[in-house]
Amino acid sequence: MDRLRPADEVRATALRVLADQRRVLRAAGVPGELLLVGGSSVAGGLTRGDVDLHLRVPVPAWTAATTRLRELLPVVHPEIWKPTLATFAVPGTPLPTGLAATPAGSEHDLRFTRTWALLRADPQLLARLDAVKRSARAQDYERVKSEFFDDLLRRRPDHPAGGS
Repeated sequence: MDRLRPADEVRATALRVLADQRRVLRAAGVPGELLLVGGSSVAGGLTRGDVDLHLRVPVPAWTAATTRLRELLPVVHPEIWKPTLATFAVPGTPLPTGLAATPAGSEHDLRFTRTWALLRADPQLLARLDAVKRSARAQDYERVKSEFFDDLLRRRPDHPAGGS
């Protein structure tokens, strides 16, 4: 597994990637709001040194946006695609970069936006996630992180993305 390192080591580069990709997508006519999520988006957290981008697409533009993204970017993890989730690699960036696109307001949109908002707002939650990352075996890393996020949303029924 890639070694974990402080997000602060890569945050400035991640923000440059975000700004560059906002320009690229806007110039290509891809609608939506592009956000930085993932470990590199949280000061004081841990990251594997990659950049996770989340494109929130207006629902009426969803089909056209994913069609255009397929023309621009390589599809990754097609096995996890859902009607409300599409994933892509972003080549040519200084750090490994992925882009997840979701229709705004969908379950996957809320999962990306709300969980990272909770983690940025609560140092104890962030410490729990970092402990999960440190203890995960390489082959289990993505699964245990996903389970952490599922649990976080279940335990926060007061939060708009939480609850059952």
